[in-house]
Amino acid sequence: MTNFINYLVQQKNQIISLLMQHIQLTVVAIVVAIIIGIPLGILVSKNEKLRKYIIGIINIFQAIPSMALLGLLVPVLGIGSKPAIMMVVLYSLLPIVKNTTTGVLSIDENIIESATGIGLTSKQILYKIQLPLALPIIMAGIRISAVTAVGLMTLAAFIGAGGLGYLVFSGVQTVNNTMILAGAIPACILALLVDYIFSRVEKVVMSKYSCQKSSTQKRKSTHTGLKVCTAIVVAVILITSIVPSFGKKDTIVVGSKDYTEGLILGNMYADLLEEYTDYNIEKKLNMGTTVLWNSIVNGDIDMCADYTGTILMNIMKEEATGDADDVYNRVKDHLDKEYDIKVLDPIGFNNTYTLAMEPKVAKKYNIETYSDLVKHSQELVFSPTLAFQNREDGLPGLQKYYNMKFKEVKSMDGGLRYQALKRGDAQVVDAFSTDGLLKKFNLKVLKDDKKFFPPYYAIPIVRDDLIAKYPETEEVLNKLSGVINEEEMIELNYKVDEEGQTPEKVAHDYLVEKNLIKE
Repeated sequence: MTNFINYLVQQKNQIISLLMQHIQLTVVAIVVAIIIGIPLGILVSKNEKLRKYIIGIINIFQAIPSMALLGLLVPVLGIGSKPAIMMVVLYSLLPIVKNTTTGVLSIDENIIESATGIGLTSKQILYKIQLPLALPIIMAGIRISAVTAVGLMTLAAFIGAGGLGYLVFSGVQTVNNTMILAGAIPACILALLVDYIFSRVEKVVMSKYSCQKSSTQKRKSTHTGLKVCTAIVVAVILITSIVPSFGKKDTIVVGSKDYTEGLILGNMYADLLEEYTDYNIEKKLNMGTTVLWNSIVNGDIDMCADYTGTILMNIMKEEATGDADDVYNRVKDHLDKEYDIKVLDPIGFNNTYTLAMEPKVAKKYNIETYSDLVKHSQELVFSPTLAFQNREDGLPGLQKYYNMKFKEVKSMDGGLRYQALKRGDAQVVDAFSTDGLLKKFNLKVLKDDKKFFPPYYAIPIVRDDLIAKYPETEEVLNKLSGVINEEEMIELNYKVDEEGQTPEKVAHDYLVEKNLIKE
């Protein structure tokens, strides 16, 4: 508990910033869902044939796994807040549309006939009778959607939109329970707060339309409520659209991968750009490898750190050699010609893939190399990351190259696989050679004796149009080139993975130590 409290105190500014991002994203998603959902509910309540198709389509969206839906939206909407908001909106529509439809259709037919008999038009009946009477049911649907939206919005961190999910997923990656709780507890409190606010609104709405009030009072309350709701919606839309752009300078977007090393490098480049330029620097960190690559190709981000071997085998689909310079030059030429992306000078360290085991298990089977592992692989469970299991320079290629067949493959992401190793649920994991978790868990790193993995030298890659527009950024970004070696990178990762420091602090302190930025 003491560690958790200390973390909250030390990182209060970051937590507050992420909380505000989470609130803003959630509010926008809820407002958009209401604006779309209520009119759609009214429409389908009036048309039975249309109802079947629209509700069916909404149900289909509800059935798609949230991560899958987010992945489908990214190629269309890019990264950042847009796909995250759209995902939450699509999930929020079902309770709002269904409750609106149910509320309108559940009104006694005798009331509708009486209203028609006194000469009210269908529009007047809708606004003066049906909506006021259905409003408590509609509010219940909105309440459900709002609470659900808070939890779903944690996934926004996967695509660089920020929010409390950044702490949750970073904590999972680094096996840092304190960081997980620092993101999960505020999200939980926010969900409870949203539930309470909407329960009070729901109670007020229900009291306004109780049978004790006269019809005149009901109509007056309805108009007042609609005016207030409209004012709130307009205010939220204006604030969320105007405030982010107020005083905005030219912006450079820095991206990063979704593990400790990627986060550290992303923060280093952001700090360098902030130190040596006057531009607004926006960080979209913690993204999966595929999402990050698509983002720089599509122009959603301007620069990030990547690895020569990853690009060679996964993007170029070429076989690697052990010559680091050859791999670097091939990657550099290809990205420049095919993608208008400039590869700057290498950062200095080689972070190749490797396989690791508990020392006592490796000793039991007398395993030192990958070839040794092949002899016993059918007796062992392999727990790779999701990316490693599907990459050609990962498990598929490794199995072909070494003829390696495991008893079972249990893929899981982030630091969870290290926990599986400690519990004995798995005996082998993939890792990066500069991974701080190797040091934290004191694991045995096996030797790639047939040299399957290519050189994975870390490199900054930048869009050509950024260099053309802001030529000085190339010199700034190259300030990190040749600076970090393997031992230093392991230590930097260890400070995050074991000592619990944030990637932002580790990155900043290292740059200050190297006199690359001021304190």
